[in-house]
Amino acid sequence: MQLFQKHTKAQSLINFILVTSSFCGFYVLVSVLILGTSNSKLLLHLQHSSESSRDVFIKKTNTTLDDIVFGIASSKSSWTKRKEYVKLWWKNNNAMKGCVFLDSLPQNEDDPSSLPPLCVSEDTSRFQYTCKGGLRSAIRVARVVAETVALNHSNVKWYVFGDDDTVFFPENLVKTLSKYDHELWYYIGAHSEIYEQNRLFGFGMAFGGAGFAISSSLAKVLAKVFDSCLERYPHLYGSDGRVYSCLAELGVGLTHEPGFHQVDLTGNTFGLLAAHPVTPLLSLHHPDYTDPIFPNMTTTQALKHLFEAVNVDSQRMLQQTICYDRWFSWTISVSWGYAVQVFPNHMFLPDVVNARETFKQWKKGNMLAKAYTFNTKPVHPDPCKRSTIFYFDSASSGKDGIINSYYKRSFQNCSKDLVSPKKLEVIKVVTHKLDLDIKQLQAPRRHCCDVLPSSASDQLEISVRECKDEELIYKH
Repeated sequence: MQLFQKHTKAQSLINFILVTSSFCGFYVLVSVLILGTSNSKLLLHLQHSSESSRDVFIKKTNTTLDDIVFGIASSKSSWTKRKEYVKLWWKNNNAMKGCVFLDSLPQNEDDPSSLPPLCVSEDTSRFQYTCKGGLRSAIRVARVVAETVALNHSNVKWYVFGDDDTVFFPENLVKTLSKYDHELWYYIGAHSEIYEQNRLFGFGMAFGGAGFAISSSLAKVLAKVFDSCLERYPHLYGSDGRVYSCLAELGVGLTHEPGFHQVDLTGNTFGLLAAHPVTPLLSLHHPDYTDPIFPNMTTTQALKHLFEAVNVDSQRMLQQTICYDRWFSWTISVSWGYAVQVFPNHMFLPDVVNARETFKQWKKGNMLAKAYTFNTKPVHPDPCKRSTIFYFDSASSGKDGIINSYYKRSFQNCSKDLVSPKKLEVIKVVTHKLDLDIKQLQAPRRHCCDVLPSSASDQLEISVRECKDEELIYKH
């Protein structure tokens, strides 16, 4: 019995040590067992070691914008127009690090304070290129990875790469990358929205236009071996395929982050943006190939308008919230900072979160060319049975931390009765600024919303909040 009690005490002590300090080695366990349970000083040391280890872990994951270096691929011919896209997200006053890589420098460049520095890519004529239908510049663009690392910026945790028509959302990038330890080898990005594109180029490849991130520890190794990898892949089509192949040779796979958007689509991308996954918006690509995201605006004007919401609450951008109005039996979908949809009937939530096929396929071809990698739902053929769309108009943040955003109805030639949502003119959405802590990033949960009483017949007011523990979002 006495021996059993000693064994029980020893086992309890081991359990205590494992819980309080996952970072202490085996020698500590042995020391505690030898010294016995009465050595309180050692137990205090264990607790202190555990707290110190947690502090080290927090430091590793505490990413800031200063820890990221951007490598942007461009050319002299495209930079003249596409630099307007980079101006949208590049922070002035030396708040960001990186370079735009060109084949040659343009003349009469803008004020450099509003744009990244310009770098001329190294000569790549020594590399073989045999891909039919491709461009030799793919080799130069692929080497942006190695040349960005060669800039030798100090205190770098992450390298982020994209095209000159990739619109990044820097604050959300910082938050997302803070989930990962930059001292480990990470290759983070997303695939295409089109099944056929992924089948041809690889489901494990991060598409370059969407942008991708490589941890500094991996990037430094990749830069050393990159040219030798290029020699083995002259037959590949794009630059991102070469980066992917070299990382595969290093044994590193893709970590998928759905907030990166390749946007291999044409036409109206409303359906894609209004049904954004519950994850931070990290990038948008191909603005030249799609319609302006807001009506009655040019592409650049529409993106600038989107950034008016980004500047108020970047982390909540496009986060979709669903609520139900019991009085009129409406289903309401809020895609914060972009649009609110009011459906004239109650719908099951899974039907609401599917993307409406407002867009068109990237290329003409067989059925695979029309197969998307996310759930879609066709647009109803009867305009009067479609949702009424209210586009983002303005947003402001008060001293009390409450954010008010307003959405105005888009013109539609359909009105049947007095309770139709098409009688509404403005929707006001009330929120608090979203703080994506590690818990929400690692285990995301959709927020809830309530329809508030309103004295105006042409205005609807909605409050967005965190859902309660056992709260369900369902039609009544």
